[in-house]
Parts: sequence; C-alpha cells; structure tokens
Amino acid sequence: RRSGQYTMNHDHSKKTPDGASFDRSGSQDSLDELSMDDYWKELENIHETRGNNHEERVALVVKEPDEGELEEEWLKEAGLSNLFGESSGDSLESVVFLSTLTRTQKAAVEKRVETVTQTMRKKNKQHQIPDVRDIFGVQNDSKGKVCGGSEPSTVRTSESKSETQDGTKDPNFSLGMDTQKTPPEDMPFLDTDINLEISFAEQAANLKDSSIGKMCKGGGGDTLLPNFRLPKDKTGTTKIGDLAPQDMKKVYSLALIELTALYDILGTEFKQQKAVKIKTKDSGLFGVPLSVLLEQDQKKVPGTKIPLIFQKLIAQIEETTLETEGLLRIPGVATRVKSLCQELEAKFYEGTFNWENVKQHDAASLLKLFIRELPQPLLTVEYLKAFQDVQNLPTKKQQLQALNLLVLLLPEANRDTLKVLLEFLQRVIDHRDKNKMTLKNVAMVMAPNLFTFHGFGSKTIEQSEFVMAAGTANVMRFMIQYQKLLWTIPKFIVNQVRKQNTESQKKEKKDKAMKKLLKKMAYDREKHEKQEKTANDADVPQGVIRVQAPHLSRVSMAIQLTEELKAGDVVARFLSQKSGNVRTLKKEEVFLYEIGGNIGERCLDDDTYMKDLYQLNPNAEWVIKSKQS
Repeated sequence: RRSGQYTMNHDHSKKTPDGASFDRSGSQDSLDELSMDDYWKELENIHETRGNNHEERVALVVKEPDEGELEEEWLKEAGLSNLFGESSGDSLESVVFLSTLTRTQKAAVEKRVETVTQTMRKKNKQHQIPDVRDIFGVQNDSKGKVCGGSEPSTVRTSESKSETQDGTKDPNFSLGMDTQKTPPEDMPFLDTDINLEISFAEQAANLKDSSIGKMCKGGGGDTLLPNFRLPKDKTGTTKIGDLAPQDMKKVYSLALIELTALYDILGTEFKQQKAVKIKTKDSGLFGVPLSVLLEQDQKKVPGTKIPLIFQKLIAQIEETTLETEGLLRIPGVATRVKSLCQELEAKFYEGTFNWENVKQHDAASLLKLFIRELPQPLLTVEYLKAFQDVQNLPTKKQQLQALNLLVLLLPEANRDTLKVLLEFLQRVIDHRDKNKMTLKNVAMVMAPNLFTFHGFGSKTIEQSEFVMAAGTANVMRFMIQYQKLLWTIPKFIVNQVRKQNTESQKKEKKDKAMKKLLKKMAYDREKHEKQEKTANDADVPQGVIRVQAPHLSRVSMAIQLTEELKAGDVVARFLSQKSGNVRTLKKEEVFLYEIGGNIGERCLDDDTYMKDLYQLNPNAEWVIKSKQS
C-alpha cells in the first residue's frame, strides 16, 4: 500500500525543490506527502534489508498494564514507592522530596496516588492505604515554592535583577543561532527565550488560556524553526555530566514528575511503556543490548561510553568526506551490507577486519542498521511513545521543553550514544551545500530508523502511519536543531535538588543518633584540621573563598569575590601558578567544582559569576580538578 503511494508521487516530487512552500496545516509543521519522499524511500530500504535477513527477529512484546499498574510503576520510578503498599509510612526522604515540589508537580503525584489508592481498595489489598490529603497536607503551605522561596506558580516576565545587571556585557549562551543581548530587566522574556528558572508545567498552566500560548506555531522548512536560546544565567548553566550521581538520581525523579505534570496540563496522555523481557544476544555487535556492548568494549578500552563499533562507523563515514551527495539517504547495496555485517561480527574485535573494503554508503547503512537492530530502541521502550507524542504538544517551545526532560530520563548509555549521533548528523548538515542533505532531509531519513521499531506497536503505526511519519520526522528535526539545549539541566530542577539537600541536612541534624555521629565527625575534623593548618590556611575572611586543588597542587588560593569574578578567571589564576602538576595542564582539562553545601558536586561553566553562586550556596567548598579525578 505504502510503496504504491510512494511511486505515485515520486516523479513529480522530483521537480519540487527542497523547502518549497506547500500548504501545511495542523499544530506543528505537517509535512505533506510530496515532501515526505525521503521518509518513505528510507522505509522501503529498511523493509528490503529486513527481507534479506532470513533470521527471524524476536519481536519485542509491549505489555498492556493492568489498572493502576502504570501509576504504581510511575511512583516507583519517581522514587515515591513508599507512598503506598506495605512500605507506606511517613518516610523522611519522601516528606522532604514532596515539600520541594511545585503546585503542578504535586497535582501530578496526587493524581497517580489517587489512582493507585482506588485500585488497592478495589482489590482490597491488606496494606495501609494512605489518603492523598494526608500525604500532601503537611506541604500545602509551601504552595510549590522552589529554593529561596521563589513562587513558580506565577511566570515572571523579566529576569531577576542579579541575572541582568551586567546584561550588556554578558556573553550569551547561544545555540549556534542568533546571538542576542540579554534583555534588560524591565523587558519581558522574548518568545524564543527558554526560561529555565520556572517549572515548564507552571509556565504551561499560566499560558494555557492566554494568547501567548499560541506563539511559534506552524511553518515548514529549515528556516522556520525558531532561534530558541538560553538567556545567560549568572550562577552558571548546568549540563548533563556536571552533577554528582546522587544528585542526578534526584534530577531523574524530578524530570519524570515535571514531564508528567507538563503532559497533564497540556492534556496529552503520558504513558510509560513496559517491555516484557526477551532473550537477547550476550555478545557480538548487531542486535546486542547497549549495556552488554559497553561491558565488552570497556574490557578493550577502559572508560568507553559509546560502543566502539558505533564510533568506528561514524569515523569511517567521515574519513571519506561529508560532502558526498545524498549521504545517509542513498543506501548501500543490501547484499553487500549483509555480508559486511557478518564479517564485522567475526573480525571486528580481533582487529582483522579490512575497513578499506567498506564504501561510504555501506558504512552509513551499517550505522542505521546498528540503531535499528538494538534489541530495545535507542530512545527506550519506556519513552519511545512519549518522544513520539511530543509532536502533539501545542507550541514549539513546549515540544522543546518536553524533549529536554525526556533526554534527562534516558539511561546514560542511550543518552551518550544519542548525543554522538546527533552531533554527527549536525556535521553532515553543515555540508548541505555540497551533499544536498538539509536538516529536513536528514530528519526524514533518520526518523524511521529511530522511531519505527520492530514489533513495537505495529498496529497503531499502520492505522496512523502518515501522521506518525510526519510527526516523528519533526521530532527528529527538533532533536538535531536544538541538541545543545537538550543536554541542559533546567535551573528550577537544580534548585529543587539544592532545596532537597538543604532540607535533608536540616532534618538529619535533628536526629539524635546523627547528632552523636556529627559530634564525633566534628571532633575528628577539628583534630585533622589542627594538624593540617598552616599559616597559609588562616581563617577565611568574609567575601573571600578558598580554592583547593588536592590532586594538582599542595597550594590553596584565597580569592576575593567581586561582582565580575567568573569561574574561568579562578581557573586561569590557578593555572598561572607554575607549581606541582600545574605546569603540564591545559585550560580545557580542568574545571572549578562547587562541592557540598546544598549540592553534591557540580562542575561550573566558565561564565559562572562566583559571587552570585556563593550567595546561593555559601557552605560549598571550591575545588579545581579534571573531570576524571
């Protein structure tokens, strides 16, 4: 059926140059059939490759959950399983966690607890069944304030004073698009500014009925995606990889609740899918789970975060030139790709595979095959549908916010591999003048490889194949275009983590057993500090921070905080001392870290204003180190 449609349109779509304006309708860029040519062709190539592969694939079964099961699973994922069931009770951790949630986040949790509670009552489970009001009664006075008492339920239309007093001098964090000056404090956020200070769901709740909510709709070609950017944040932009694992765990829970709250507000159903476990290969290259691949790769190259075969295929494609016309669109010869695949399985790890035999289009086909053959989709079974559903959100800004949260929810291996893929796709697009692969073309060709997953919801794909095709191509386009933004951890989430840490510390200190331990620790520390103290380490006066670099130098530095002092200046000052291991270091190898106080550990970007951050976390220690140490 689909190939017939493809042939019918084929000749006459050729006459239409890329980016020609067609009638487009719908809430997002609905790409019509003519401009979808590359998508259907890619789908044909995929079916042809599958046809040649005689080994029967085990289709992944997605389990239909029972009533209340989804919500129960959701609460577990969000770290709130002790709100119901045998373990329900007044857990200190949950009370602290719930006290930091915004109004819309609380509503999302309440809704799920209510469903689980009703289901349990129906099933007459003999567990203690909490009343939603009991769970949230304690926190209702906070009205969802986040860190520092800011009120997220009203969208501030201007940057806070400290954020913009030097606005004209601040280098903006740009997304490789328009670089604009930070708006002065009396100017509202621009439509294209992504406000990371206020919960996305709270912003959506406030925009829901207003006309501003209708912005950034419609449009088609590459040029019509808005130039979204992040206004500069004086306390530094936090990227994935900047926080310690214990804080990232909290980020995951908050991102899940925030995404659910956002989907709730916008009336889109958010359902995590659950895969039934299937037997997968425990060695090899293609059709092997990412975790297994990385385990075997780390034995060869310790510290590997991206599968070696994936890295090698990208390197092979780039080695020729990225200027080849139709790169990624023109398939390799199916029979040759199949035999290369078998040869790689046998010889890749032995190092005896001859890469000179691999033509560029074959390497590109192998790269796409690798992604498709993963036993679980790169975007995961749990969230593949949520990624697809991004296309149903009303505005482009909300679609972008949802993608940002979804990237935070991916397992580390999937997220790292996706990042390398998107960076590579951007490099292909950078050569579009020669290779004729624009953002739209690349998105069209890659979407079927990431979104049409074998054995996954195939019925729904058949029923709404065209709608899904256009939608997933758009989601793919967004992921490539805004990839730099997607790897940012929103400030409101980092602030919630800070608040949780602060509240936990307060509650722990009240605990007598903890007090005893703290007393002993304080005594030991004092004893240790007395031995360690030198004239150089006299008490630090007000407005001065002490910066240490235990791995790199025995000398610590006392640095006076000024309005203009940035993290990059501190690192530069440290590197200018030519003592210890410092001499051999390059600027890009070391970073200033904020450690302790209300955060586990956070790597600071060079443009972080130290005085502003010090006010946010006065009890932190400041340490210079490389990302590895």
